Amino acid sequence: MKIVLTRLDRVGDLILSTPAIASVRRSWPQAHVTIVCSRLNAAVMERHPDVDRVIVAPSPRSAAAIGRDFRGQCDLAIALAPCVPDFQLVGATRAAVRVGYTYRRRYLARATSWLFVNRFTVDDADPLLADRFPDRPVAHEVDQVLELLPIAGGTPSYRDVVVPIDDVDRHAVDHVPPGCIAFHLGLRWCYGGATIDSAIQAIAELRTLGRPVVVTYGIEALEAAAKVREAHAADAVVGGLSFRQWAAAFEKSALVVTVDTGATHVASAMRRPTVVLFEHRYYRLSSQEWAPYRVPSVSLRKPAGESPEELASTRAQILEAARRLLSDAT
Repeated sequence: MKIVLTRLDRVGDLILSTPAIASVRRSWPQAHVTIVCSRLNAAVMERHPDVDRVIVAPSPRSAAAIGRDFRGQCDLAIALAPCVPDFQLVGATRAAVRVGYTYRRRYLARATSWLFVNRFTVDDADPLLADRFPDRPVAHEVDQVLELLPIAGGTPSYRDVVVPIDDVDRHAVDHVPPGCIAFHLGLRWCYGGATIDSAIQAIAELRTLGRPVVVTYGIEALEAAAKVREAHAADAVVGGLSFRQWAAAFEKSALVVTVDTGATHVASAMRRPTVVLFEHRYYRLSSQEWAPYRVPSVSLRKPAGESPEELASTRAQILEAARRLLSDAT
């Protein structure tokens, strides 16, 4: 049996699809499994034990062309993302079983789904529905994707998110102190109810908990990282890591503090307690759909504004959440 999976969006979303990918492997242990990724998220699948081949799509526009390459060569194709390029890729394979999912209020996508897939599910994850019906829980994205397994003919038999690392990755971060607080400096620390100056203050306040604070960052946050270095707020500011090395740095930590980015889900894969600061808008949806998965965590909401009082209140919440999670861990 030959299976094609596709997920062409972000790093965090692909990490949250790894329980479904592992369940595919366990449902069809003898199958050859290919996954098509984007240039942005392909590192998640590097050396992954549950896939046999990784194809990197040059752009979303190439999705259908890649799918056509599998015509007559795959039995099952699954779109792990509710996105047009993934549906186009799956549809182009013309596999006997083509599976995907979409959201209830994406009416056009629902109406046209049968052009691409012949089995699909509909999920209620929607910001307006989440706010309108506060008593109705929003399914975590892990569970949304796992719902594809039964309609594909498989079993959702695995639920942990997976980012495999090895001793080479661990050796690359020997300079990261064990038991630290890892503070991931995503750009969302710099706007929309947050500022870089307030983030620097939060880092300094976290150091009062008696553990070293290590700031990690990606290439998009170079300027913000430079400001943290200049302020001497952290014990270490670490960039230039590969994806696996970044995960290894989190593995050494006692706690991860982050805004709503892929760092949340890397921390879950490393089984680390996590404090996440979600955006003020659509907080109810985001804090359920993309919450840390199966690890101790605290989800906080950014303030509506950036007044000194609002920023100070947020920092106090971060510090208290970190203190509580570290205390519970000991």
